Amino acid sequence: MQVPIMPAKGEKFIIPIGPQHPALKEPGHFEFSVDGEVVTGASLRLGYVHRGIEKGTEGRNWVQTLYLLERICGICSHVHATAYCLGVERLAGVEAPPRAQAIRSLVAELERIHSHLLWLGVAAHEAGFDMLFMHSWRDREIVMNLLEGLTGNRVNYSANVLGGVKCDIDARQTDAILAGLEHLEDRTRHYLTVVTSDVMFLRRTRGIGVMTKDVAEKLGVVGPTARASGVARDVRLNAPYAAYDRYPVELITATAGDLEARFIVRVQELFETYRVIRAILADLPEGELTVRMPRRIKEGETISRVEAPRGELFYFIKSNGSDTAERVKVRTPTLPNMASVLTLAVGHQLADMPMILAGIDPCFSCNDRMIVVRDPAGRGAHWTWDDLREYGIEYYR
Repeated sequence: MQVPIMPAKGEKFIIPIGPQHPALKEPGHFEFSVDGEVVTGASLRLGYVHRGIEKGTEGRNWVQTLYLLERICGICSHVHATAYCLGVERLAGVEAPPRAQAIRSLVAELERIHSHLLWLGVAAHEAGFDMLFMHSWRDREIVMNLLEGLTGNRVNYSANVLGGVKCDIDARQTDAILAGLEHLEDRTRHYLTVVTSDVMFLRRTRGIGVMTKDVAEKLGVVGPTARASGVARDVRLNAPYAAYDRYPVELITATAGDLEARFIVRVQELFETYRVIRAILADLPEGELTVRMPRRIKEGETISRVEAPRGELFYFIKSNGSDTAERVKVRTPTLPNMASVLTLAVGHQLADMPMILAGIDPCFSCNDRMIVVRDPAGRGAHWTWDDLREYGIEYYR
């Protein structure tokens, strides 16, 4: 039997990547149509790590839901908890004390350092720059140790509680954070020099995956990916929450819109994060860490928006007046950003795909909020919980 090496004239040659692939740290299935080495089309299937977290919130009380939502993502767990707490507190008519809001912002900025350094290493690894990968992840241990010293955990920090925070900051912790920032700031200067001057690295980033401001606006791209294309949008600045009205951030943008610009924006954001953390520690309000929260949240619905390390994180929360949420809907920044990967892929070399994907700092476990089931029996687009349960029983029988 002979297998043709090239497709027949007029046919598409499709290169599948995933869902299990060495270049992907999480499962996602990409299909790239290629003409030689040039990508002519791209598609994506998600849903491989859908865990039913949103549905799980409906069977837990308000406090239990907080710890469940923290586990949507291990890298940005605190910002998920913050978005949820802000929404529930608004429904309850409660406002956390100023000291608690400042500590929420402090932990969020430490988490941003953790996320950006982790991303820098992963993106460098995709480019074959393993020395940068190892160095950035070594320095990432510093901020993880700081978070552990402050909250007791290195990943899911559980700093938030409804009505405030559970961890305070003393003089010893303040000194440790300031010492860690001094070292990290020096290392970050080195990383900025590397990503803007290393010749081999620039061949993988400069002029690759260019996205104009108009395209970014049209696709609804958020976070550093959008700011690298000149979109001046940051929830911390446009709609301040927690303590960001007291400690305002300065917007970091670029105009080139390529992979190099996305590296520059994220690395420069680290310097701004260091400044904000120092400002918080220098002017930390006195007072209580929590206020009393009701067990039952009055009926209503609300939204809350926060700036996760990857971009805008959006929560919709609905209460029916009981001690359990009726609906919690989460839209993570990876969802709008993923559209840019499929758009930017067309016209580039197949070898550029891992870097273009890494450029948005994707998180598949954050992104998998739903899954589409195509029913051969034709029961329609809307399924009840009983329909889905019956389908699962039949499928695995």
